[in-house]
Amino acid sequence: MASINFTLTGYQILDRIYSGTRTLVYRAFRTNDKQPVAIKVLRNEYPSFSELVQFRNQYTIAKNLNLPGIIETYSLETYHNSYALVMEDFGGISLKEWTEKGETRPSLMEFLQVGIDLSNILDILYRHRIIHKDIKPANILIHPQTKQVKLIDFSIASLLPRETQTLMNPNLLEGTLGYLSPEQTGRMNRGIDYRSDFYSLGVTFYELLGGRLPFQSNDVMELVHCHIAKQPPSLHQINPEIPPVLSEIVSKLMGKNAEDRYQSALGLKFDLECCLEQLEENGRIKSFAIAQRDVGDRFIIPEKLYGRETEVETLLEAFDRVSSGTTEMMLVAGFSGIGKTAIVNEVQKPIVRQRGYFIKGKFDQFNRNIPFSAFVQAFRDLMKQLLSESDEELKKWQTQILQALGENGQVIIEVIPELERIIGKQAPALELSGTAAPNRFNLLFQNFIKVFTKPKHPLVMFLDDLQWADSASLRLMEMLVADATIGYLLVIGAYRDNEVFAAHPLMLTLDAAVKAGATVDTITLEPLSSESLNHLVADTLNCDPYWARPLADLVAQKTQGNPFFTTQFLKALHQDGLIEFDRLAGYWQCDIVRVREAALTDDVVEFMALQLQKLPPATQNVLKLAACVGNQFDLGTLAVVSEQLETETAADLWKALQEGLILPESEIYKFYMGRERREETENSEVANYKFLHDRVQQAAYSLIPEQERSRAHYQIGQLLIQQISPAAIEEQIFSVVNQLNYGIALIEDQTERSHLAQLNLTACRKARSATAYQAAREYAAIGLNLLGESAWQRQYEMTLNLHDIAAEVASLCGDFDQMNQWVNTVIHHTRIPLERVSVYIVKIQALSSQNKFLEAIAIGLLSLKELGVELPDRPTSEDIQQAVQEINSSIGDRPIEELFELPAIVDAQKLATMQVAASMVSVCYVVGWSLFALVTALQVNLSKIWV
Repeated sequence: MASINFTLTGYQILDRIYSGTRTLVYRAFRTNDKQPVAIKVLRNEYPSFSELVQFRNQYTIAKNLNLPGIIETYSLETYHNSYALVMEDFGGISLKEWTEKGETRPSLMEFLQVGIDLSNILDILYRHRIIHKDIKPANILIHPQTKQVKLIDFSIASLLPRETQTLMNPNLLEGTLGYLSPEQTGRMNRGIDYRSDFYSLGVTFYELLGGRLPFQSNDVMELVHCHIAKQPPSLHQINPEIPPVLSEIVSKLMGKNAEDRYQSALGLKFDLECCLEQLEENGRIKSFAIAQRDVGDRFIIPEKLYGRETEVETLLEAFDRVSSGTTEMMLVAGFSGIGKTAIVNEVQKPIVRQRGYFIKGKFDQFNRNIPFSAFVQAFRDLMKQLLSESDEELKKWQTQILQALGENGQVIIEVIPELERIIGKQAPALELSGTAAPNRFNLLFQNFIKVFTKPKHPLVMFLDDLQWADSASLRLMEMLVADATIGYLLVIGAYRDNEVFAAHPLMLTLDAAVKAGATVDTITLEPLSSESLNHLVADTLNCDPYWARPLADLVAQKTQGNPFFTTQFLKALHQDGLIEFDRLAGYWQCDIVRVREAALTDDVVEFMALQLQKLPPATQNVLKLAACVGNQFDLGTLAVVSEQLETETAADLWKALQEGLILPESEIYKFYMGRERREETENSEVANYKFLHDRVQQAAYSLIPEQERSRAHYQIGQLLIQQISPAAIEEQIFSVVNQLNYGIALIEDQTERSHLAQLNLTACRKARSATAYQAAREYAAIGLNLLGESAWQRQYEMTLNLHDIAAEVASLCGDFDQMNQWVNTVIHHTRIPLERVSVYIVKIQALSSQNKFLEAIAIGLLSLKELGVELPDRPTSEDIQQAVQEINSSIGDRPIEELFELPAIVDAQKLATMQVAASMVSVCYVVGWSLFALVTALQVNLSKIWV
């Protein structure tokens, strides 16, 4: 008996019967009624939030499943910092233990009986719309004497009909890698549904019959690649005693695509019963045609791509070239819903083979002013992948990144905050002015991205919806694809070609990239052909293409061959009862006459809006708010803007999740299932969601009457300000300000307008720090507009700050006319020379960039004169000699090291004078003017205060 160091009130602990890396299981009995129980607890005294999510999830799902073949769950008890799950104990041991204990492997008879029982269990899960996601011998219990079989461990199970596995490090994948279905790896461009359990069951059968797993490797990426791309040897090959038909059944279960597997547990059960019947009657199993009774009665539209073979091949060829050391950009163009993302995701399969990284980001139609938004999403995702590596690997990444960034790590952290968790806190970045700031950022980002583009791990970066990209992102993209020194980089950009034109910023950027030597190719997706549509409909209805033609023609007429619209249209026909499964006949049927008569709009957004209106009102309301927030949103923010608890908001979202209109980004959403609606939750992780498609977000947004949209956005911004901390507002400044700016026309109170102007100033500064100058310019303009005509009298300091930064970013955007307007306004309204220094420096730099050097010098001399320093227009040789002597005298015989340790200047007047002089030095040097020596001497003389 194992040593027991576990107690739980109300139970007498008898023995520890399982000890895993994450959980412990004890055999006990309940003291009040002597009921035998098994108690499962987490091994970690301080479990992670993810572990708590899984523990609650298995109780939430299993507590109502008092059904044959599924272990009964009694209660979830609070235990220290965690939970204890109390379950029935029927005396079973794991299938793994059962097969290992026996002197011989289970007989064919025993295997078939267990297989039939497991088929029945999977049918029960199917009827209750549960995906187990972790079928394996360790989670299947069998009573050694009675051979009763029961399924356990619903910790990662799902109540959604379909889940989408996000791309992550294989070490963090849910489930057990040896038994994982291809789609559960997140690298198959397929969703997870009930057929994922069939694959895992196939692997379990393979192991039971063959004595080993189909794929064996200690390398997790190799295992992932095997699951998605390699065929294991058939069971009949590794053991000729196994009947070929049984080998064929297991191979079908393990089909790489869900469409190739069994579609029903009852179809599998029928084949296994045929095998058992033959074995009992004849002592052997003859081959027969399998899957003859395998009919799926759940409406599922296949996820495989139709009519896109050429486009996929083009993309894969580009990845092959990049894997050899090139840098390329592949554009995927087409209408919304044409299947751009589906095409791009196909590249994930060869990436696994090359051990590369795939990261993606998406620009948002309602948040176009957020700088680098898609890049931030992509590299945040990459940082999370790196953080899941071993400590040894993480240390290597830390070293490489620090070598690439030097002392300027904070510049990239400002844009990608997650980087700090890898390289640690960094010294504040030196503030640069003019073009020096974007030049530094671009150079650093180039060095940063080179860390991840290596022969042993090429990088694929997917930027979606480029038609909505901000100017800073377009500039960065151009720089990356035109940099011949990077290599092993494939940038894939998707955009709606019907929403851009020759002078669109995206088109201009791409033209510039090509002129700079970048390799840029384009795949243009056309609507699905009549033949492809017919195959899709036939596969959906599981019928011959001939019988599918009438419906396919109607679908083509309504959707114009748009894949997204097609799938949503077919789903709607099924939901409305126009497509039904005839259980007696065993096939799908469609009422073509009613479909023709149905008054269904051919506008996809209007169509999706009609589908959303079938949802409960509470779900519609929360989706409207989510659409205002963005394509991606989190439960915490949505709870704030809907003025509810997170549990209540999650409950309102549930129907939309079930319908697949929004998708969870991680398993954290499960924490909120089955909780009391009034129960507060305290956790450190956030449940994130995204809309299935832009058209769904657009449809949800369209449900808000046009005249109410500005107010909706403004109220969202107000609620965010009221509910989140000042630090969080700073972090989310773009999101908050963008919401409030929608409602500017609604704000009449000047105090309120001034407060919003201050927030726009904060956003402007943050955008400028990120070198997103166009966005900064827009925030500055909005801020000034909010302050109104008498701003200089009411809000002098803020007005000055906004004009200063507006002039700077206008100059950096190349709009010198606008810059001059802001500069002249400042000169006209400021009270003292010190307050004009910033705009004078901006003008000096702008004139210098236009090669107007003499004008720049004249502005510098004017600024210095206002500060009390007059320099001669035409310095003589005596002036220069005197300046040199003053420099030598100031420095004396002190070593340079000593100068670095002296205190900084604090006198504002002298600092300003030095700043102006510094802005003039390079201009004076360029024109070869003797004033250069005088300006230099001026700087040194001013520095006497500390030298």
